[in-house]
Parts: sequence; C-alpha cells; structure tokens
Amino acid sequence: MKRPHVICHMMSTIDGRIIVANWGDPERRKAFSAIYEKCHESFDAQAWMVGRVTMEKDFTKGLQPELVKPEKAIAREPFVGDINATSFAIAVDAHGKLGWASNEIGGDHLIEVLTEQVSDDYLHYLRQRGISYIFAGKETLDLVSAVSQLGELFPIQTIMLEGGGHINGSLLNEGLIDELSLLLLPIADGTPNVPTTFEVRDSLQKKAATQLQLSDVQQLQEGVLWLKYQVSH
Repeated sequence: MKRPHVICHMMSTIDGRIIVANWGDPERRKAFSAIYEKCHESFDAQAWMVGRVTMEKDFTKGLQPELVKPEKAIAREPFVGDINATSFAIAVDAHGKLGWASNEIGGDHLIEVLTEQVSDDYLHYLRQRGISYIFAGKETLDLVSAVSQLGELFPIQTIMLEGGGHINGSLLNEGLIDELSLLLLPIADGTPNVPTTFEVRDSLQKKAATQLQLSDVQQLQEGVLWLKYQVSH
C-alpha cells in the first residue's frame, strides 16, 4: 500500500526561525496565525502531525498523564480508539510523556506515535481515554514505519506536517516529505540558537540536502509570501 502524501506546512521568518514568541506585536502574530490556519484549510488532508514539544506547548499546555498500573501486561500492538473517526491529530511522542483531557482536538481523533519502550502504565492511560496509538521502533523512532502504518490502519491519504523543526527535519531526512507549503513572514528575527523550519538532530545520520521545485508563489495579507514546493525524490 502506498504511504500517505506528506505536506510540510509551516510559517517562518525571512531567516527561517519558527518560534513566534520573538516576533513582537501580539496582534500581528494573531493575524499571521489566522493566515496560516486559512492556508491549512485549503488542503484536502485527513490528518495533521506535530512533535511532542509542539503539541505540549500549543495544545496540551503541559498537562501531565495520571498513570495507573494495569492489571496485566499490554502487548506492543497498534490500538484504534475510534473506528469511526475520519480526521486525525497525530502526536509523535516517542517516550509517552503527553497528558490528555480527551481523545480529540477540535474534532480530530488523537493518534500517538510511540516506541516500544513506553510503559504499560502509559498504554493503559491511552486506552482508558480511547486514544489511538501505534508503535514505530523499539527504542528510537522509525518514521518510515510510522507513516506507513498511519495509512494502513486509518483512512489517511494526506498528512499535514506542522512542526516543530526537529520532527520536520527527521521526516525530511528520511525522504518522507512530498511537498512544502511555507508562509514566509516579513520579519528578520536573528535570535541565536532558535529552531528553524528543518532541524536534523546530531544523533541522526544526516543525508544529502533535499532538492525542491518551486510550484507556486502568492502574496497574501500582512506582507506574507506563500511559497509552495514539490520535493524531488
């Protein structure tokens, strides 16, 4: 089965930085976010994916899981929490650290991407809340496996990958990104040691730079440029 199509959708400053806290006027930041969401909605995607840090910062707000030991061991097999779900929010959470108030975000059913080292307590926590999960690797993430499983187990043809920089960089390094949708903001940040759109961790074997083909350019409100690229595989 063909894996889902992955579109990386991001907004960044002219110098590639993606941490919005450094971007000044809160009202203008809200305007940028509204443009970002409007562009997101223009894509026919069934799922969006973010890394643990982004999910914790922007959505769960640091909620900690309340863990209880299950009565028996839980097999390291995929769990589908809602067989009727048609839209999905995917959290890449290798070590099982995120806490959840429910099994959805804005109507999108939650899927956790885990490694097999996650505790039975955490798997029990997810099951009790009806949160789906898959395993992608024993101790380190196998993102090729993760993306393939998402297409096999759920009705997902297209995934919007939306940060942060490290999860973007990891998928890029594995050749798993098919398109880039980049909102280039009229801001020069310059803050040192700040994540950029793509960050490949030192622990990964860095592969050759990815070649892109420009497919569209649009000028939007607030001086934003919307750049679309196809990824050359």
